[in-house]
Amino acid sequence: MPRTHSYELTVTWTGAGAGGTVNYRDYGRDHQIDADGPPPLLGSADPTFRGDPERWNPEQLLLSALAQCHMLSYLSLCARGRVVVTAYTDEAVGTMVESGDGGGAFTEVVLRPRVTVAAPEMAERAAELHERAHRLCFIASSVNFPVRHEPVIVVGDAG
Repeated sequence: MPRTHSYELTVTWTGAGAGGTVNYRDYGRDHQIDADGPPPLLGSADPTFRGDPERWNPEQLLLSALAQCHMLSYLSLCARGRVVVTAYTDEAVGTMVESGDGGGAFTEVVLRPRVTVAAPEMAERAAELHERAHRLCFIASSVNFPVRHEPVIVVGDAG
């Protein structure tokens, strides 16, 4: 029987100010995300939609969730497959297209992990494991747009 996991958090709008949503321009998009354990996460809308550029927006968080999930799946596979990863960075990019009705959707995410492995004989296997990590990623399996990978494998120093 498959295991089921449940996740809980609270999103609290903190941008009401004195007037609330009197009109589109004047209410704040700021909010706070809380869950048991981690520190609060300060969120807002994308600056394009009148949000605070110093706070995380939902689009960034979705992109981050995809990149984090892939990385964690990948590192697990590497550890189990005796591929020693000594550094990992990902410069992920997501594309969202607005629709004419004020909505929109992501059309693609490209993950660009740069992985450093400890020895040359690990490089080929390190590259191959990205496809399996993608299939195992809970978040990538939950979205309805393509998530592509453009990994780079480096041997030796992370620098």
